[in-house]
Amino acid sequence: MNHLLKKYCPRIDFDSYEDFYENFQIHVPSDFNFAYDVVDEWARVEPKKIALIWCDDKGNEKTLTFLEISELSKRFANVLCAQGIEKGDIVLMMLRQRWEYWVSAVALHRMGAILIPAVSQLTSKDIIYRVNSADIKALIALDDEYVMAQIEAALPECPTLKTLISVDSKEIKRSVSTDDELSWLSWTALVEQASSEWQRPLAPEATTSQDLMLIYFTSGTTGFAKMCCHNFAHPLGHILTAKYWQQVQENKLHCSVTDTGWAKFGWGKIYGQWIAGAVVFAYDTVKFDPRKLLECIQKYSVSTFCVPPTMYRFMLQEDVSSFDLSSVDTFATAGEPLNAEVTLQWEKATGKRIREGFGQSEGPVLLATFPWLEPRPGSMGKPSPLMNIKLLDSEGREASDGDEGNICVTGLKENYPPGLFVGYYKDETRSKESVGGAYYNLNDVAWRDNDGYFTFVGRSDDVIKCSGYRISPFEVESVLLEHPAVIESAVTAFPDEERGFVVKATVVITQQYEASPGLVKELQTYVKQQTAPYKYPRIIEFVDELPKTIGGKIKRAQIAAKDAGRSWHE
Repeated sequence: MNHLLKKYCPRIDFDSYEDFYENFQIHVPSDFNFAYDVVDEWARVEPKKIALIWCDDKGNEKTLTFLEISELSKRFANVLCAQGIEKGDIVLMMLRQRWEYWVSAVALHRMGAILIPAVSQLTSKDIIYRVNSADIKALIALDDEYVMAQIEAALPECPTLKTLISVDSKEIKRSVSTDDELSWLSWTALVEQASSEWQRPLAPEATTSQDLMLIYFTSGTTGFAKMCCHNFAHPLGHILTAKYWQQVQENKLHCSVTDTGWAKFGWGKIYGQWIAGAVVFAYDTVKFDPRKLLECIQKYSVSTFCVPPTMYRFMLQEDVSSFDLSSVDTFATAGEPLNAEVTLQWEKATGKRIREGFGQSEGPVLLATFPWLEPRPGSMGKPSPLMNIKLLDSEGREASDGDEGNICVTGLKENYPPGLFVGYYKDETRSKESVGGAYYNLNDVAWRDNDGYFTFVGRSDDVIKCSGYRISPFEVESVLLEHPAVIESAVTAFPDEERGFVVKATVVITQQYEASPGLVKELQTYVKQQTAPYKYPRIIEFVDELPKTIGGKIKRAQIAAKDAGRSWHE
């Protein structure tokens, strides 16, 4: 039995979901630190245990054991110390899915420095905002022309930034500031020269489980991103995510597809997976190619697999049944709600249904189709233990089965769950509003059926109110996706003088269909036949692509804002 799981979870095996929900526990040591207590511990007990199998779209491959990750992270910790980085300093990383990310993240955890992951598509404006909002002291980035150009353009407005380290190149000669005081340093060259000697600090220099470890700039679809803070207990919360939702297996490959800059990376590619002893499989690619991803699953015999619904939709445009995916025991998804039609098509192609999970950057998995539950198309599953999930109305009263309510993590005063965020950086007011009371309101609306399964309705500000009805955008989108003409859709409220708002669908169609008034009528009729007629989209607009965040979430708010001053007859 996995000795690490046993150390932190008094019980690992359960007879039913009810047994799991009532009796699962996580023990959080007061000095828990992922670098020492997971990476170094695996290196001590099983030095040859594989931690990471990495490849890229250029044909490069690399396999790293926990011992190698441990030793390289000690070297890089010494590099950062030599650059003046100390416990509590904040470091930004923009590394896509380079294998050096795993080493660098463990090094920062080892030091007690605070990690901010970021995607490599950030503009100079994004970088300026992040650096100045968080007083970032060092930046580690890809040796990539676009990435470096954006960083260098931002530097004159980033006074706290003192160290630049580039991954991929041993010799970087150019200076990037007018006074020649700030230049790119080589990650590879510095690590090769550094010592691997490192001792775990003692108090007061040592970290505690309550110290700040990680900040995510949340990927909101409107406004400036918030800085979501996690402490050193956070990785333990992802035992729920990895072991019991994704169902990772010790010494077998788990693949989650996401950039290192997103919280989905923490969900699927490091914390819970390594605690459970799984091998993380990483495919580093600049552009998502569904066929190449299917080829990777087949070639490397991946055992557990998790990608956002959008990726499943695009993989289904390929002949999925022609690939040997028999090695995969569990398919999972999160990031956006999974439409029922997608999971039914996937089951037809592979023989397995997709297990949905739900959560935010602010925590681990909160609702999921756990091992004892039969996946239900269109449902997110049931609540995670320790999170005390309830559906509450605007007055804080619990919703009955069948009624809508806001998804809330309750009981924060009595038992604050490990893995849940601890507030927003430099924003005491918002932190108190979010997690300073009895519950944390996600502002996501759902309803629960008589069997306890939860179904997503939408963000509280996305739900459409039309002629006295409340209409779920997700429900209408799901129906549209069942029609063979539709690849993607975004349903929003369109202003209407008589009804206040009407339902509008912005639709991407397949190459086999042409946009036409006839297709509009066909789709409208189809929705009326599949759900309550009042929910049908009175307006349908065909587009080549939907606006999305860098992380792939549809920007419904952007569509609605564009429509705010329009009339459909213009």
